[in-house]
Amino acid sequence: MGKKDQFDKPLAQNKKASHDYFIEEATEAGMVLTGTEIKSLRTGRANLGDAFATIRNGEMFLHNMHIAPFEQGNRFNPDDPTRARKLLLHKQQITKMLAAVKRDGYTLVPLRVYIKNGYAKCLIGLGKGKKQYDKRESDAKRDSQRDIQRILREKQKVYK
Repeated sequence: MGKKDQFDKPLAQNKKASHDYFIEEATEAGMVLTGTEIKSLRTGRANLGDAFATIRNGEMFLHNMHIAPFEQGNRFNPDDPTRARKLLLHKQQITKMLAAVKRDGYTLVPLRVYIKNGYAKCLIGLGKGKKQYDKRESDAKRDSQRDIQRILREKQKVYK
């Protein structure tokens, strides 16, 4: 399995993010993990459902990401599976995101977690919240695209 294969398959993904937010920009960040969290993450035992990111004292943290304890773990297993994990970014990236969050009302949304070159990475998106009518509009657009694709497949079957 090559490096591209690992990048294509996320270990954890936030599927509700595109439904709840307009994602403007995404940035890759490294994750600081302790003990056997990386082993548990590699087995796919992570959940980004309620996760969010914050910036405190010039550092970015990921909150409420659940990484289940490793079964064959030892005393180095962390006690709290939803503890705040530090994200590794350059200072310029953090200040740019902080400015967008304060000025424009954006939210830092974790989109997916994956392994790249042996290191755990998290894709953080700058998202602006959708209103209810925006969600209905995007659902209608998705349904119409699905109908168009179905009709095109049926026409291709007829001509073959």
